[in-house]
Amino acid sequence: MAKASVSKLVPKVPSVAGATRRAAYSASTKRALIDVAEERFTEAGYASASLDAIVSGARVTKGALYHHFSGKQALFEAVFERVEQDASKRIQKALKGKKDPWNKAREGLRAFLVVVQEPAYRRIVIQEGPAVLGYERYREQEERSTFANVLEIVRSVLEAGKWELDDPMVQTYARIFFGAMSSAGESVASALDPEEAAVRVEGAVAFLLAGVQLMVENGLPLPNALAAVPGGDDREN
Repeated sequence: MAKASVSKLVPKVPSVAGATRRAAYSASTKRALIDVAEERFTEAGYASASLDAIVSGARVTKGALYHHFSGKQALFEAVFERVEQDASKRIQKALKGKKDPWNKAREGLRAFLVVVQEPAYRRIVIQEGPAVLGYERYREQEERSTFANVLEIVRSVLEAGKWELDDPMVQTYARIFFGAMSSAGESVASALDPEEAAVRVEGAVAFLLAGVQLMVENGLPLPNALAAVPGGDDREN
């Protein structure tokens, strides 16, 4: 019997072009699933959005969905992450090139208040996120995407003064402000009149910023921990 040729024994290696096409197709399938899922989660909510409707809208099979995601929650998390990342990029764009710390803070706040009024952000991040992901996972995702912007703003504002603050203290101020802004975002997103609520939040934050700006312009020191506690100076007496 004739020996098989070497070419028949060696498995064919897919060409680079073929591998690239498959990777592009896989990426487009995943993107289509996330696109449609974002629409369905925004319109119907997590509980009412069916995977059948999502795969039908994306024009793929259930098998394709499970190739990319372990299930509905994993798909929601991918949508949540993209919505948060898009919001973060828009806020970062508003901060770009702003040298004046007060202007930077105001522009960042306005960009944030626009984002939290949008249907996808309101439904997916504010309303559904904590329940679907769980509080810890929700906060972890939120910090990963938006905390850097808050830290940049807070650092810029604090560095406008002649205060010597170490990084842990700057981080502390940023985390307090981050928590306040998260709460403010929730209040705007859930308000009967989000635009009116956003105006109130902007006014309240502007009031606080004005106080810090006044301290900077007058060279006032930051209050120490004891000064903030009634009778703090007498605690050892």
